[in-house]
Amino acid sequence: MAERGSVHRSARRLTAAGAETIDEVVVEEVAIALVYNGISHAVMMASPRDLEDFARGFSLTEGLVARPSEIYDIEVEEVGRGIEVKLEIAAQRMMALQERRRNLTGRTGCGLCGVDSLGAALRPVTALTGLQPVSRAAISRAMAALPAQQLLNKESGAVHAAGWADKEGTLLAVREDVGRHNALDKLAGAIAKAGLAAPGGFVVVTSRCSYEMVQKAAAIGAAAIAAVSAPTSLAIETAEQAGMPLVAFVRENRLTAYALAERIVP
Repeated sequence: MAERGSVHRSARRLTAAGAETIDEVVVEEVAIALVYNGISHAVMMASPRDLEDFARGFSLTEGLVARPSEIYDIEVEEVGRGIEVKLEIAAQRMMALQERRRNLTGRTGCGLCGVDSLGAALRPVTALTGLQPVSRAAISRAMAALPAQQLLNKESGAVHAAGWADKEGTLLAVREDVGRHNALDKLAGAIAKAGLAAPGGFVVVTSRCSYEMVQKAAAIGAAAIAAVSAPTSLAIETAEQAGMPLVAFVRENRLTAYALAERIVP
């Protein structure tokens, strides 16, 4: 399937000087069905690009598979107005998925829609050990470099981004989506495919930091998560439980550390 992401739409701009017809680039938002071994498990509203990364990352961060090698194949197919991403996963993982049976329907900005129990929503976070300290300079460097790699956002101004940086703050991968959770899942999938998860690597995101963003960052072994906007109280608690620093308001060479501040060094 050809790469998608944005479309052109005619719009009417109204100003004090009058009105004019303009051509605007608008980000696409499409229903994406994740189908495991022939059974539909989740339907998410997402940007229709990097969908193999999305499926791989979602499978890993949601604990549907334990490692990338348990995903045998991924196929992307347009079906009507939506897209199906078909995964073939290990038989034992599929059995566990059927037992767990979550009929999850996601919406933009809400990664927990459709979860059918509190236990499923607030599952235990991955406890990380042996993480390296992360430097404030590296976090600032990575966040400052992020806008230049937000190609879809430059066109439309409507998507979030998640980036993976090495311990020096060099961005190694960036993914974008209308949903911040989806962007992070896509990033997780890209990291897994390329084998980029190295000690000291951390996540930067262009959104607020929620509980699920911390969950997903911990699932990929990030040494820290850094957000441009505010965290929630549950995100802070979850980061503390994971043993992963959480910093927010990363702007203009300043930041605020909300969890494990002692692990952020100059």
